[in-house]
Amino acid sequence: MQNTTMLAAAAVLGLAVVLPAQAQEISWWYETANPEQKKALTEILEQPFEAANPGTDVVLDYRGSELDKQLRIAMLSGRGPDVVMTPGPAFVASMAQAGQLLALDDYADSLGWNDRILPVFLELGRYDGSLYALPKTYETIGLFYNTAMFEENGWEAPTTIPEMEALADQMVEKGIVPFAAGNATWQGANEWYVSLVLNSVAGPENTYKALKGEMPWTSEPFVEAISTLKRWWDSGYFGPNCFSLGTEQAFATVSDGTAAMAPNGTWSFQWIPRYFGGREDDIAFIGFPSAEGLPTPIYPLGIGSTFSIAANSDVPDESAAVINYIFGDTFYGEMNSVWQGEWNTPLRDLSNVAVDPGSVPQYADAMKTLAANVDQNQYGYTTWTFLPPATANFIIQGIEEVWLGSRSVEDYLAQVDETFQSELAEGKVPATPSR
Repeated sequence: MQNTTMLAAAAVLGLAVVLPAQAQEISWWYETANPEQKKALTEILEQPFEAANPGTDVVLDYRGSELDKQLRIAMLSGRGPDVVMTPGPAFVASMAQAGQLLALDDYADSLGWNDRILPVFLELGRYDGSLYALPKTYETIGLFYNTAMFEENGWEAPTTIPEMEALADQMVEKGIVPFAAGNATWQGANEWYVSLVLNSVAGPENTYKALKGEMPWTSEPFVEAISTLKRWWDSGYFGPNCFSLGTEQAFATVSDGTAAMAPNGTWSFQWIPRYFGGREDDIAFIGFPSAEGLPTPIYPLGIGSTFSIAANSDVPDESAAVINYIFGDTFYGEMNSVWQGEWNTPLRDLSNVAVDPGSVPQYADAMKTLAANVDQNQYGYTTWTFLPPATANFIIQGIEEVWLGSRSVEDYLAQVDETFQSELAEGKVPATPSR
């Protein structure tokens, strides 16, 4: 590597790595961002990094919802960006298998990533023994609920699934939607709910065994999990408009009182200022309740996207320096003060991070709780992070057939298992760290 010695020395002095003075353009294709988010990236990432590293130019190219498709085509032809942002570990495995990504092990050693980043995420970025990716953000799914509605009705936040179901039945009787849910703008929202029952009903230990190929997805714990999800649908917990509401629209119904709870991810913190502005105490976030006999709460672990470096990049050291800057306390604090839910980089220690709570005071506490639980191995598995692409896609498509009664739970799981076993044999299943 061109400047590994230089990077290692700089890492000892701080997170801002000093690079050579000659102009170097570092290309990075990004997904969708609104004007405020683009401004944050400019002011918190591009400008300070370039100021600390004269002669560098971070070029963010916003590709929108077509990023994944464009990236796959560009990487095949060798014309992709320097900083490669993938949709998740399953895509990292296939790109690394195709020789499109640079191994990052030397950078992890010289820049201190092995000590700074939660170990489980380093394992998730490995393929065939080498590190190829770091996560942009890690996330979990839990339960948001309207605290004002709960107080008004004398309800307590549930800690077990029987408690939650008893509450949900009362809500249905009162004409309140228990679960704010919508997939009109993102059908992938379906797998949020599948991930919840795989962990909170079947349990993370069984899910781990299935991911390792040691237990079929047709086993009884998974039949119980998907049957539970089907029962919630049939009982009206998801309300009448799940297929017509977008994900953000659905979250808004917790604010207006149409719905009382939202089984949703930590990315939803970004919507609290818009829908709970001035009454932030009316919304709370807890771990999703568990079935009896399982620890509670269980935090299903997810990675929204990852950072890699293209194997044919002309500026690998410079690209590594940009990624390194993102994994610093200063960047974490500043970005998470203005853009909650999308930049929860997996730093092992958040004690030195200063996050301005602003209008979402719950966010910092929720992220610290999540980091502590992950560090203590109290986590589960999200389908979009741990399942290979074809299996995850069927999880999304097929569960609607189960909900609508055109496919049985057993047939659904049989197809999940068949697809997964095929991808497992082809080496497409992402790495699953030992528990």
